[in-house]
Amino acid sequence: MILEFNSAREILLVRIKGEMDMATAGQIRQSIDNRLQQEKIRYLLLDLSGVTFIDSSGIGVILGRYRNLNRTGGKAAIIKPQVVVKRVLETAGLQKLIPICDNEGECLRLLTGANH
Repeated sequence: MILEFNSAREILLVRIKGEMDMATAGQIRQSIDNRLQQEKIRYLLLDLSGVTFIDSSGIGVILGRYRNLNRTGGKAAIIKPQVVVKRVLETAGLQKLIPICDNEGECLRLLTGANH
């Protein structure tokens, strides 16, 4: 599992590569939470295009970060998950809470209402 972070203004982009499962969920959660605490983040973009597998632990990581941001007026979105991952997210009903976008620009426009 590989995590890449990019932040600008109030936006944190996290690119996740590999599996989001019980074995990796704790590390992913802690790494994202550390960045959210260190920086004043309002918008979290999770690029899941490199995620090859997700289970309930991975979904829990996404939901937990969404809830934490939502409490402080922040928002989250998911960028281009692979078909198998998107199917799991949709089966769990995640798209009802967190938008799933085709690209970073679409997610930014959706979350911020601005043209990026």
